[in-house]
Amino acid sequence: MTVALDARRASRLAILAVFGLAIAAYLALDREYFTLDAIKHNRDVLLAFTQAHYGPALVLAFAVYATATALSLPTGTVLSLTLGFLFGRWIATAIVVSAGTLGATILFLAARYLFGAAARRRLGDWAERVNEGFTRDGFYWLLFLRLMPPFPYFLVNLIPAITDIRVRTYVAATLIGILPSTLIVTNLGQALGSIESTHDLFEPRVFFALSLLGLLALVPVLFHHLRSKRG
Repeated sequence: MTVALDARRASRLAILAVFGLAIAAYLALDREYFTLDAIKHNRDVLLAFTQAHYGPALVLAFAVYATATALSLPTGTVLSLTLGFLFGRWIATAIVVSAGTLGATILFLAARYLFGAAARRRLGDWAERVNEGFTRDGFYWLLFLRLMPPFPYFLVNLIPAITDIRVRTYVAATLIGILPSTLIVTNLGQALGSIESTHDLFEPRVFFALSLLGLLALVPVLFHHLRSKRG
């Protein structure tokens, strides 16, 4: 038992060390490279590299986006715009959705392993209610959170970690949930030179449409709730 506990503690420390070192490396870099202005300034160089080394550029783009998502770095919008410019809306959307889902799943699994059970115990009744909802209707709740623009992406990645939601349910809801906003941003990336700020990307009507999709995702949950009350 002691050996097993020591091994588990060592594995947790190793995971924390990997995440900590990766985040420290990002903080040590000149973060001006990850701004919209920097991307626009270097657009010709990036485009020339992509055209000359298309295959490696695809692999590099996937790896960078998955890593940034797993580390919850605040670079998702800029990267999505950049990929939309470099690869076009469809290829860029495929990269962002697949890499984003992989990165989010890695973060989810790491968080569940590191502190999922302990956090649920500490949060008490609230966490138990959340777990009950995610266990019963996890796909719809997570789809709702993914589609709603106000919810921070990193927080949506972490909340399910305190629940018993299945990994395949998490992956499916993430894959579908991030698709609409990703397609919007990568499409806008094709006009990278005319975009002045990432804060202006989502017009009120786009914000409203995404929110409406999120609310529609909860219709099956409401239906299930009403049916159980009648039963």
